[in-house]
Amino acid sequence: MPKKYGVKEKDLVVSHILNLVLTGKLRSGDRVDRNEIAIGLGVSRVPIQEALVQLEHDGIVSTRYHRGAFVERFDAATVREHHELDGMFNGVASARAAASPTPRILGQLDTLMRSLRAAKDSRAFAEIAGEYRRTVTEEYAGPRLHALLRASQNLIPRMFWMTYQHSLDDMLPFYEDETSAIHRRDPEAARAACVGRSELMAQTMLAELFRRRVFSAPADTRNVVPPLHAIAGADAARGEPAIAL
Repeated sequence: MPKKYGVKEKDLVVSHILNLVLTGKLRSGDRVDRNEIAIGLGVSRVPIQEALVQLEHDGIVSTRYHRGAFVERFDAATVREHHELDGMFNGVASARAAASPTPRILGQLDTLMRSLRAAKDSRAFAEIAGEYRRTVTEEYAGPRLHALLRASQNLIPRMFWMTYQHSLDDMLPFYEDETSAIHRRDPEAARAACVGRSELMAQTMLAELFRRRVFSAPADTRNVVPPLHAIAGADAARGEPAIAL
């Protein structure tokens, strides 16, 4: 695999292992083959070890003395937990913004909201939404909260949302609610908007993972598939491309 210039080898390995997990090529309890990764990515063992240290810190893998690294439990509950944490941590920063908004931050968020409303495709929406989140967290999150947010986002792949075709319809209302809450200085409403957005993101991602048979779908899917769409199934029926993971 050709190396990506400007990307740290450790980050390349992290992304590769996460992709193996998210596509079902590595499952709970599977051993991570360091030699296979080194050959496939053309990297040394050093960035692989660095990646495994990060993934163990983030709860994705666990290492066993003289045995190697193994994938931690990865199931629907794990995906929900990651999104729940992401919503909680973003909610902390957003609640702080609502408690103490500045004219500069309000102006930046208003500009970003105009761009979100005008986004023409899912990639543009995802990039602007990412800038919105960075604007809030860089102003209101300390080093520890930043670290927790980075860890919680590992199982929320960026490419998934860049190829998900209903981002604008599904996610824009939550950003509208969050921005409105920050303007009227309502920390709890700002926090609730972040939690609600993450809950819907978890349901959306789970629907795709069930469709791809990474997970076995439960008999009762009422709490799995978002009510707004029969997401992946409807897209497949229309001949739309699958969401990238």
